[in-house]
This record gives sequence, structure tokens and C-alpha cells, in this order.
Amino acid sequence: MKRHFVDLSIYLENDVASDPPGLSPKIDYFTHENTYSQIEPFFPGLQQKDLPDGEGWAVERVTLSTHNGTHLDAPYHFHSTMDAKAGGKKPATTIDAVPLDWCFQPGVKLDFRHLADGHVVTAAEVEAELARIGHTLQPLEIVVVNTRAGSRYGHPDYVSAGCGMGYEATMYLLERGVRLTGTDAWSWDAPFVHTAKKYGETGNAGLIWEGHKAGRDIGYCHIEKLHNLEALPGDGFFISCFPHKIRGASAGWTRAVAIFDDRLAA
Repeated sequence: MKRHFVDLSIYLENDVASDPPGLSPKIDYFTHENTYSQIEPFFPGLQQKDLPDGEGWAVERVTLSTHNGTHLDAPYHFHSTMDAKAGGKKPATTIDAVPLDWCFQPGVKLDFRHLADGHVVTAAEVEAELARIGHTLQPLEIVVVNTRAGSRYGHPDYVSAGCGMGYEATMYLLERGVRLTGTDAWSWDAPFVHTAKKYGETGNAGLIWEGHKAGRDIGYCHIEKLHNLEALPGDGFFISCFPHKIRGASAGWTRAVAIFDDRLAA
């Protein structure tokens, strides 16, 4: 198969419904026409007309959270410790220390677009979907979840759309050696608006972020705000999702890409 790529990442951009109010990225654009004032201090006496076509450089100033855009969450984001059920509790790994071999592996897609917003996926539903696509999980495979949220990206209801992966479903994957997962939703867990209703009815704080908190027991990473997952088959591709190297951070931005190339599986 001739190598081809599928971009699985959203844009970092202004004025798109990608995060809750007040948490979106902000990008200031400086163009060739208005950056002379940035250049002149380096070259005393320079006049704008001296520059070729009077143009300076283009540059952008970006205000971001590490959780804006398509990003990889480190175990440290979920809890201060990890691996309580995998060799003993230890300090959770930050994004700069995530093993690189977790970030380039064969991919598997689970299609849960039919599940209702706020639904918490179970281990039985994961197992049934794997049976449907005829796939047996292998250690370190990257498992991504296609939810209804992918179709709502950029719309006001995006953050509240899609199903989420609960503790049980997450542990099903981790116990089989998966260490990196992903979703096209805003969060790996069910949207907060739906979890808040269940918490209000039960008072059970264990429902809050239950999929994330699986990392307390087995450390893992997940990608949030993936895009274009509907273009992927159930398996037969690799995923590359190396995170930006931010010292001591809970997450790092990634240009997640699916790669189709028979040579990678040779």
C-alpha cells in the first residue's frame, strides 16, 4: 500500500467552539505589513522602505492552555500518583517523560457514534465493538473512540456532546496492555453536564472523571479533541501522536496523524 496520511487533529484557532467559555485559545496575528516596529530595534537606522517590498516578518502570539487543541494528556493530569494496581503506587508521569514508544503504534478505532450523549461506555460494550471489527487487542496499541461529538466540533453543543469512557471500560483496555487512548470528544469521560446530573442524584463523587481516574491504578495517556475519526477503519493503520515537550506539564499539544502503510506492519 502506498503510504498515505489522515490528519486527526483540530486547528488551534480563534472564535471556534472548542472549549468551555473562557478556556479557548487566543491567537494574535502580526503580518508582514505591521511588524517593522519589531525589526527596527535590532537594526538602528532601518526604515521600513528599506525592507524588500517594505515587508517585515509574519509572527503570531498565542495564549494557550496545554489542554487547548488536540492534545495528549499525561498521567499527571489525572492524579498525583499512578500504577497502584500495576506494580505499586508511584508519582504520576508528566508529559515530558511519557515513553515515546507509546506515541507511535498500531491504531484501533471503536465506533460509538450511536451511543447517546452522556452515556458511560462499559467494558462489555468495548468487547462487543472489538468483536464486531474482528480485532484482538495487543499491548501498546493506540485505541481511539469515535463519538457523536466529532460531528459537533465547532458547534455550541460540542463540549456536552458524545459518550464517555468509564472506569470499567478504561481498565478493560489498560489491563490488556493499552497505554494510550483517544477520543474526538472534549473529554475522555462523559461530558460534565451529564455527570453532574448523576452526581446530584447520587452524591457519588466516584462518578466524576472516573475514566481519567483509572490512571491511579494503571498509568496511561489519552488524546482529546481528535478529529476525522470517521475516516478510519477499525484497524490497519498506525497513529503518530508525539506530544510537545513541556517540562513538568500535565499535557502537550500534538499533531495526531493516522498512517496507512503496509511496510510499517512488516
